[in-house]
Amino acid sequence: MNRREFVKRAAAVVVASAAGARGQQAGPARSPIPRRPLGKTGVEVPVLILGGVVAMKQAPTISFHPAQLADAALDAGITYFDTAAAYGDGQSESNYGEVLATRRKEVFLATKTGSRSYDEALRSVEASLKRLRTDHLDLLQLHGVTAKEDFAKWDGPSGVLKALYKLRDEKVTRFVGVTGHESAEAMRRAIELFDFDTILTTFNPTARRQPFQELVLPLAREKKMGILAIKVMGGGFGSLAAGNPLKNDVGQIWYHDQAPRQAEAGMLIRYALGLPITAAVVGMNSFAHVRANVATVCEKQPLNEEQRKELEAHMSS
Repeated sequence: MNRREFVKRAAAVVVASAAGARGQQAGPARSPIPRRPLGKTGVEVPVLILGGVVAMKQAPTISFHPAQLADAALDAGITYFDTAAAYGDGQSESNYGEVLATRRKEVFLATKTGSRSYDEALRSVEASLKRLRTDHLDLLQLHGVTAKEDFAKWDGPSGVLKALYKLRDEKVTRFVGVTGHESAEAMRRAIELFDFDTILTTFNPTARRQPFQELVLPLAREKKMGILAIKVMGGGFGSLAAGNPLKNDVGQIWYHDQAPRQAEAGMLIRYALGLPITAAVVGMNSFAHVRANVATVCEKQPLNEEQRKELEAHMSS
């Protein structure tokens, strides 16, 4: 069986399972994943996004190619792919490129550059486009705002924003965004100072992430930005989700989240989508994860405020 045949069969299982949960006949139509406006861009996107870490940044093996997972996710209705040049040192973009080479028109494609200068950003994006096997992006994001960010350099004559706006003007990308999860104060400052179409930052029930809801979310809503959630399950380890190890890399405590208790993965997705955001970026490791996550957003409602507070209390005690 070749890769395309394998992908078609795996995707059929994903779609059939989601349709079966609704009591519907499986068919060629995609799962009806809910969609929300991406801020004031005029575009609607699915509330579930395939993250570029976890499986997607891994090198292909004889038994599994990450492109198989992306193909199956796309067939199941996850039409938004998120990646970055830094994920697997470009491997994530290359894996997505295997799918985008033939299915680019079906995908809302977002990548990121960690460069902070004009020339470096242009070189970074050129390399990303080659790996992604496309000539255009839907969203290009300035990656990884830190607590010690030198915002003045962003907007200088040789700063990164000049490159991002140039690429948007030239239609290499439709929209420009910013990402970060280290400091809520820094993320708020970034969107206070500059006009971005989207913000990608962290929302989950842990106490350490509450400042992002309190400081960043209100301003992003006021500016009518597309708001995208990451670390919904605590980061790449998924340590907030029941069944995953409760662990954290020594020296990277700021990066991965832990809590005294865990929650079912679907509850964590519903928590994020209960907030006034656009969509949740979720890393997936298997076809079973795709199937379960699609079923969650198709079959279950986002948590309301009372339910979110209950989950926060559960995970902090």
